[in-house]
Amino acid sequence: MQITFLGTGAGIPTRARNVSAVALRLPQRAHYWLFDCGEGTQHQILRSSLSISQIRRIFITHLHGDHLYGLPGLLASGKLGGASGEIDIYGPANLERYLRACRETAHDGGAGEADGIRIHEVEPGTIYEDDEFTVECLPLRHRILTFGYRVREHDRRGRFLVEHAREIGIPEGPLFGRLKRGESVTLDDGRTIDSAQLCEPDERGRIFAYCTDTAFCDNAIELARDADVLIHEATFAEQDLELARRSAHSTARIAATVARNAAAHRLFLTHISPRYAQSRASQDRPLTAEDLLNEAQAVFADSQVARDFLTFNVPRRRAVEETQTGAASREQ
Repeated sequence: MQITFLGTGAGIPTRARNVSAVALRLPQRAHYWLFDCGEGTQHQILRSSLSISQIRRIFITHLHGDHLYGLPGLLASGKLGGASGEIDIYGPANLERYLRACRETAHDGGAGEADGIRIHEVEPGTIYEDDEFTVECLPLRHRILTFGYRVREHDRRGRFLVEHAREIGIPEGPLFGRLKRGESVTLDDGRTIDSAQLCEPDERGRIFAYCTDTAFCDNAIELARDADVLIHEATFAEQDLELARRSAHSTARIAATVARNAAAHRLFLTHISPRYAQSRASQDRPLTAEDLLNEAQAVFADSQVARDFLTFNVPRRRAVEETQTGAASREQ
């Protein structure tokens, strides 16, 4: 599971940060999922190791331009480039209406009409599930209807210890299959063998949470619960808290509080306002991204300010029992 930040700025693109977009590449799959698609996202993809033709699902949080304006162009480019795969697009009410208006006014079938493009206007709860992943969404607290997303990888059964099974005299064949599936078996000599004796502990599935744009809210904490990675907006510094309140955005401290209260494992701050300089070299703006990081780390140590084209490989979980114990200890 690999995350690539394609845009980490708020409101408008700058030389250092494009507007919101994050790619999530899934293990053992040739495609990736996209979260938000601000203006210029397709240019960011061209500058990365990703390809537009590899996009399989797109999740839009809300219908503000810095999260949405890149979508019609990206879809049109995919069509012109000959992309033939299916794309499912998820987002709030009026997403289909927006894409239809783009298509009709531009007389362009790329914005949602091409074969294989399906639009799903979501409601809170589970919006997608397959054999390996479940995607859920909940409404956040913003000026318009906004959803945060949670991607949960299903737990994986621990590796079957073939050599140990042979050593204790279990004959190969159907009994191996039953033990691998987690069943208990009784041998001809009367012994009952529990699968736990011959399988490594189950591997806990990884969790990815994406919360932007939002003020502090309980639903963000719920989406981020025990997440391996939480991506949360941090538009403002704490000294600009009043601006955050008026615009229904978060400060870096608020994002860190969500991560701490959710017992998340790692926090990436994104959606950074252009009012904050990239480094101390800027003399016209007193605060920098480093100040946002310091604010967050004072509350939640495993915080990092995301930057465009930053790539992060989400590590696999340890055994389910060990992970649950760790989560409990963080909540105490």
